[in-house]
Amino acid sequence: MFARLPFRPLRAAVAAALAAAVLAACSKPAPRTEDIRPVRVVTLSLDAVGERAEFSGEVRPRYESRLGFRVGGKIVERKVDVGAAVRRGQVLMRLDPQDLRLAENQARASLRAAETERDLARADYQRHVDLRARNFVSQAVLEARESALKAAEANVDAARAAFRGQANQAGYASLVADLDGVVTAIDAEAGQVVAAGAPVVRVARTDEKEVVIGIPEDRVEALRQAGDVSVRLWADRGRAIPGKIREVSPMADPASRTYTVKVSIPARPEIRLGMTATVQIASGNGASSLRVPLSALVQNQGATHVWVVENGAVRLAKVAVAGQVDNDVLLGGGVQAGQSVVTAGVHLLKNGQKVRILTADVARRADTEAAVSGGGDR
Repeated sequence: MFARLPFRPLRAAVAAALAAAVLAACSKPAPRTEDIRPVRVVTLSLDAVGERAEFSGEVRPRYESRLGFRVGGKIVERKVDVGAAVRRGQVLMRLDPQDLRLAENQARASLRAAETERDLARADYQRHVDLRARNFVSQAVLEARESALKAAEANVDAARAAFRGQANQAGYASLVADLDGVVTAIDAEAGQVVAAGAPVVRVARTDEKEVVIGIPEDRVEALRQAGDVSVRLWADRGRAIPGKIREVSPMADPASRTYTVKVSIPARPEIRLGMTATVQIASGNGASSLRVPLSALVQNQGATHVWVVENGAVRLAKVAVAGQVDNDVLLGGGVQAGQSVVTAGVHLLKNGQKVRILTADVARRADTEAAVSGGGDR
């Protein structure tokens, strides 16, 4: 036989559970706290700023000559290296002068032969002049001797010109610098046979330098109206060097599709050829614009927006971007001066959300606490 279970304790437990469920259903729900998010804001104001753009470039000489021999031949001596400072008239390279000297000697011999023939023709003419005075020869014979003398004198002039030209050719065996500067490249070495006019040495003047940059096609027209141009060397970023746009290429580079711009800079000893430089160009229009940090922008449905704080809540406002200055953006419309725009945490907000504006002290304290907590987590 089975033992009978006690039903009275079971009924008491079920009754207690039902009573607890009824009391829980009848109690009021806990009030829901509103999410108020702390944000940082900036108050918009009209600033007279111009649009600035930065381009990287290289320091190059304004004048660089590609020197070559006026005659062809074999290089037998190179007297300079890359980076060497040269003076006007200094010998840079020499050709083998043997063939040129032989040609000069040949031209000298031809001149002497022509002079001998001229002297003989002059003596013959003088003799016929005496004979004509005695009426021993006719006038026609005398005129023939005079014509022969003039032809001989012309041959002497031609031979003398040829000799001088060949003497110059022999002098061209030495390549000399035609300006004061520095050797930037060597395009031929000793033992190499070069043709006349082929560049073998590059010499650049050091008194005038410039920075060469490439700009996109949408900046060309604005660049022509640039008001302020400054250059900063990568080796000395703290110092700004004044510059001036000297030349804007009329045609884009076929490889980079950018327009070459040359910015002249003053000659200074610390500025060396080949240095990397950054050219900062300001439009100089002086127009007043609203300026906000780049972190304030929000992309929504293909358009640019900012969060505007009004009556303790945020509202999404569509704006137009007019340009960029350093790390800030110039707004061309959609907001007005005096409005507060959120600059941090823009991607965590929604329309109508209540916010609390952080002051400078509170924001600094929050950053410190975040840094400390982040270090403790690590």
